[in-house]
Amino acid sequence: MKIPFMDLTAGYPDYIDEATAAIKRLIETTQFIGGEEIDLFEKEFAAYCGLPYAIGCSNGTDALVVALKALGIGPGDTVITVPNTFIASAECINAVGAHVEFVDCDPDRFTIDPNALENHLRTRKSKSPVKAVIPVHLYGQMADMPEISRIAKNHGLKVIEDSAQAHGAKISNAGPGYYGDIATFSFYPGKNLGAFGDAGAIVTKDPSLYEMMKRYVNHGRWKEKYEHPIVGNNARMDTIQAAILRIKLRHLPSWTLARKRAAEAYAIGLSGKAVKVPFIAKSSDPVFHLFVIRSAERDSLQKRLKNSGISTGVHYPIPLHLQEAYRYLGYPEGAFPAAEASAKEVLSLPLWPEISNEQIKFVCDAI
Repeated sequence: MKIPFMDLTAGYPDYIDEATAAIKRLIETTQFIGGEEIDLFEKEFAAYCGLPYAIGCSNGTDALVVALKALGIGPGDTVITVPNTFIASAECINAVGAHVEFVDCDPDRFTIDPNALENHLRTRKSKSPVKAVIPVHLYGQMADMPEISRIAKNHGLKVIEDSAQAHGAKISNAGPGYYGDIATFSFYPGKNLGAFGDAGAIVTKDPSLYEMMKRYVNHGRWKEKYEHPIVGNNARMDTIQAAILRIKLRHLPSWTLARKRAAEAYAIGLSGKAVKVPFIAKSSDPVFHLFVIRSAERDSLQKRLKNSGISTGVHYPIPLHLQEAYRYLGYPEGAFPAAEASAKEVLSLPLWPEISNEQIKFVCDAI
């Protein structure tokens, strides 16, 4: 049996005819930029998130940049995030001219460690003021947002939740955007809610931030084509992507339940084996964008699984502070032990909503 890491085509029967018809309709009406599909998607995604406002945008990275811009963060400011994440979580900070600082992750749940964050804020010596923190909701599990929100409030920080892997996730019965000032999402095709290309979204409960970001993604304008109250950029969502995402959003709850079923089957199948299954905090309701195990023999295990026809992934093999791009920050190896340990041990197993019990058993038996 050959098992891919992900099978995007398995979900096609749920929506492909409707999506094809929607694309054909937009081509025939030449509705490629803006329009009703964008407006409806924003309303429907905001409702899904339980928040009043959502803005569609070009991708998850631009969503983070727009969020930072809306909060007035730029040169001379510092923003804190974690090193065990995709580079977009940090490069957005560079994109607005701000300074990046890292703090370590929690060794069990892989999201930002609130204790490390608070200790860093109390002991840092840099004169550059910290203006914001970007907690990353990794693998589908939210960070400890009640605690992070408390710390941020005490230190006067803004909070941007990087929710690229957390569509529908919750902690203490609240999703992305409830605790933070802004939450951002990616709809990269492999995400739990994926477009047919690049797309992203930003959600907030603040009407003034909403208006600022709504203008910013469309050249600083909103309702009048040639009136620009602010300097913005072109970070719009394509109309075709909005139409596809509207269709797929209706299936997201059932797909999420299927992911949870698969994660439970993995956890049962790997119980007692020489690997660690994901740690789930008591107050957390994850959506399992990835099912990530840990093994001290990760590289050997991955190679053997490949030889058995099983594709896996590593998210992420090099912490950001050890990437060549961030060597200039001067962090030595060993600066963030939890993040560095995870980079050597984590292994993402095959997972998509339609994965079968037979396929999961095959993977577990191979492990």
